Amino acid sequence: MPRRTLATTLNSTMTAIDVTEPRVAPSALRPVFLTLRFGLHLLVVGLTLFVVVRALLVDAPAEVPITVFAVAFLAWYGAGVAAAHRHLPTWARVLWLAALLALWVALSYFTPDAAFLAFPLFFVELHLLPAPMAVPLVVITFGLSVWGTATHLGFEVGTILGPLISAGVAIVIGLGYRAMAQETRDRQALILDLLATREELAAASREAGTLAERERIAREIHDTVAQGLSSIQMLLHAVERDVDDERTREKLRLARETAADNLGETRRFIRELTPPSLDEQTLPAALRRLVAAVNEQAEQAGAPIRASFGLSGDPIVLPMAVDATVLRIAQGAFANVLRHSDAARAELTLSYLDGEVALDVVDDGVGFDPLIARHAEDEGVAFGIRAMRERAEHLGGRLVIETSPGDGTAVSVRIPVGAP
Repeated sequence: MPRRTLATTLNSTMTAIDVTEPRVAPSALRPVFLTLRFGLHLLVVGLTLFVVVRALLVDAPAEVPITVFAVAFLAWYGAGVAAAHRHLPTWARVLWLAALLALWVALSYFTPDAAFLAFPLFFVELHLLPAPMAVPLVVITFGLSVWGTATHLGFEVGTILGPLISAGVAIVIGLGYRAMAQETRDRQALILDLLATREELAAASREAGTLAERERIAREIHDTVAQGLSSIQMLLHAVERDVDDERTREKLRLARETAADNLGETRRFIRELTPPSLDEQTLPAALRRLVAAVNEQAEQAGAPIRASFGLSGDPIVLPMAVDATVLRIAQGAFANVLRHSDAARAELTLSYLDGEVALDVVDDGVGFDPLIARHAEDEGVAFGIRAMRERAEHLGGRLVIETSPGDGTAVSVRIPVGAP
């Protein structure tokens, strides 16, 4: 059975946390929406039955066609209600609504009582169609209602005023319902986004804690065990030179080699405790792998973006915390590029300057308004930018974003590392 390394054990222990999908409670307005829809269905059924019953009670001459068209109207309406959960395309909804209106017009031809159905039809139109289409259709339905009533009863004030008031009330209520439903959907989407962001922040916090603890243990091992083994090795080597007895010298040599082997093993532990992406011990290599991963991810997603990597200055060995911070900021910057920029090209440049290391990520995407982004960051909405800024400031660095709508985005990070 293969031996588990110290880093593997530590990492699996510290990250064994159950993460579940965020769940959002149903909106408090959902019962209101369900009640309104049920009330609309009940109104359509009740008014249609009223038209049929009234025709039968007054023994209307056209009671047979009235009954036939009323039943067809209800059946077609019920078919639309049953198919509503399938999210039909707009053209299918328009076709269904046109057929429903045709049945209603035919019913209006035989009885003026069909005008009562215009009121729920106003709401159906406003619910199914976008406002620019629904409002004109409500006006047309109002005209047809007046025509149907006037055909049987003649033109009177009530013939026009009643449907006119109904149409106005329906438009106000329908548009208000639409606005309230849209706001509810937006709030639910915002809640989901916030929950997802909270999970990302929690994961980032756990990752940061894991990295910090790994770095602390690596420092402790380096400053105690590794330094002690190195000293023991040097002392044994010095004693070995001063001993004349061959058997004693052989034992000292064996002890020195054992200390050397354990020192090498200890240094391997230290390397394994560094961030996974920095296993090669060089930040440029990790950033090259990141750029390659971004290109592969963009290709798999069908995105046109191509990323490139540039190196300026002579690479130096940086503290582990600086390497990890620069790498995480680069990952966050590229995540924003892939998610928001719609860019064709993005270039990452790592520069080793006098006393600081610089990271620049530049894209030719759509850009954004920096004032709006800064306000969103202050309000706690732009979590990605805020996280990158906090990472840089934690090490005494600074993050600057230069952008404007349509002009791409440049993210620049400077972190002091001392003179090389």
